Amino acid sequence: MFSLQSPKQNRILAALPAEDYARLSPYLEFTPMPLGQIIYEPGSSITHLYFPASSIVAPLYYMENGASVRLAVIGNEGLTGTSFLLGGGGTPAGAVVQSAGNGYRVKADALRKEFGFKGKLQDLVLRFTQALMTQTAQNAVCNRHHNVEQQLSRFLLMSLDRLRGYELLMTHEQIAIMLGVRRESVTQAALKLQTVGAIRYSRGHITVVDREELENSVCECYAVVNNEYERLLWNGVATEPLREPAKRDTSERLWAVN
Repeated sequence: MFSLQSPKQNRILAALPAEDYARLSPYLEFTPMPLGQIIYEPGSSITHLYFPASSIVAPLYYMENGASVRLAVIGNEGLTGTSFLLGGGGTPAGAVVQSAGNGYRVKADALRKEFGFKGKLQDLVLRFTQALMTQTAQNAVCNRHHNVEQQLSRFLLMSLDRLRGYELLMTHEQIAIMLGVRRESVTQAALKLQTVGAIRYSRGHITVVDREELENSVCECYAVVNNEYERLLWNGVATEPLREPAKRDTSERLWAVN
């Protein structure tokens, strides 16, 4: 078991060989990641890369009219700022904390040095980047072609898979931005999921009652993305799959969606 504040809560860090992890660990800096924190501004230089542990980060794309779009989530399965490691230097997208928690950050130059050894870290980062590209594309398809109830089910399941704990701290507005819909549509979709017994919803709180029922409400996009993460990252590469068992005890699983 890892401590409550262990870098190995992040699955990429946990998958590193002991020698590689020991070389990198002195540079890992524990950092709180509060809800709404801007990790990167679009076009800014990347000084640190972040490995979420109990938080979720979303790449953030801005429009000229001030609107923003979030097309993916990054949790304990990955890291932010991969464009720096791939030679981009900066990033065309921003990044914002979608669900509060904590993580570990590393100075960009230190991580690039480790990446340059062409060992396990480089392999995992490249695999993660490919999986993230699949997630971004599939989420865009889902937001275009599937109803809000299906989108919300996908989002909740993907969030469950990326959090060790039971609590997701997030506003209705942030979920609406993530799905590209009105805030009222998120509330209506949550009520529908409550009706079929998948969740309990009351005054901004969602408790996942039956994960299996939630999976029955989701579209095929969840499986497409999840299977790609398992194929690229967890099939003989890391210690555990991204996806957890289909049904489990969720009586204490509280999702605060204020």
